[in-house]
Amino acid sequence: MASAICSRGEPNTGGLNSPLIGQMFDCLKLRQTSAAVHYLDFGGVPRPRSASSLKVPAGIMTTTFTVIRDSTPAENIVRGAVVALGNFDGVHLGHRVVIAAAVDMARKHGKPAFAVTFEPHPRSFFSPNTPQFRLSDEAAKLRLLAGTGLDGAVVMTFDGARAGTSAQDFINHDLIARLGISGISVGYDFHFGKGRAGSPSLLASEAPRLGIEVHVQSHVDILDRPVSSTAIREALAEGHLGDATEMLGGPWFVSGQVIHGEKRGRDMGYPTANIRLDKNCGLKHGIYAVRVGLGDRRIDGVASFGRRPTFDNGAPLLEVFLFDFDGDLYSKTLDVAFIGFIRDELKFDGIDALVAQMNDDSAKARAALAAAPDAFPKLGKIG
Repeated sequence: MASAICSRGEPNTGGLNSPLIGQMFDCLKLRQTSAAVHYLDFGGVPRPRSASSLKVPAGIMTTTFTVIRDSTPAENIVRGAVVALGNFDGVHLGHRVVIAAAVDMARKHGKPAFAVTFEPHPRSFFSPNTPQFRLSDEAAKLRLLAGTGLDGAVVMTFDGARAGTSAQDFINHDLIARLGISGISVGYDFHFGKGRAGSPSLLASEAPRLGIEVHVQSHVDILDRPVSSTAIREALAEGHLGDATEMLGGPWFVSGQVIHGEKRGRDMGYPTANIRLDKNCGLKHGIYAVRVGLGDRRIDGVASFGRRPTFDNGAPLLEVFLFDFDGDLYSKTLDVAFIGFIRDELKFDGIDALVAQMNDDSAKARAALAAAPDAFPKLGKIG
């Protein structure tokens, strides 16, 4: 499949060779083929495998990020936008190529650029009884999208009515009549409409009739492995945090409110901020080097995610110890970015052995964080 298609049969200037894409990947040397982008090396030397090895600017921050929903009145919708179409779970490197192409197309024509995405994730609708490990819930996804240079996002409710909408009706009603779009950037494998009948090729074939541009982006590979949300979930589940970080273009993060715990950590000299993650979180249980966002502050720390087998083997809990911090965090919302995997979760024979291991974990976490001083996801604010 060609890397991109333009509605007027022109060479695509919104794909991987665009100025914005070039800026996005200026830290890497790329080779584009008709089907993939291959990461050759980093800064002219063999590409490192550490969690901090890939630093991909996520675009230019916008001052106001607008969210349009099904309930938004028509008069409040800015028409003529160029849209990036997708589910965007995790907003990984493949998604960012699609988004950057939309932003580039929009800027060239003096139009706003929006993401069009769906909530809940369609997979949750079609398989409600199957656990779904979301890389980013709706709030996190919007904050990540807001950090890419987009002007806003259109969040379409994915329910029975939308699942039953034909691909043509989705194009004609949702994209053209309601949003009045002027262009689309979409990934090569994105499908939409009843029975997944809608495809990038359908959008490209309809473009001349609709008077819009359609750019289809090919997949992105790292070491010959396609970047995908599924591959990132698998990497996180296996503790391969460096692989997940590379595919995301930055550290994976979660957000949550600090809750009261059993206060055991305080008694051992390691008071922790406890956060209950989504029950379907598939992150490998273990010890991690983390960087925490508290408002505009960034605080390094070490975290345990798991069932605490030394004590109660209870429900999974994220417990974060912040280095050199003194303050009350209860009920505060923290962003926790996972920078490095240290070890598996273990059961210890006694408190002394556990504390000795925690001391070692902390030293390793400090070293990992010192090696990645700027590692943190680029998050925008929702206007």
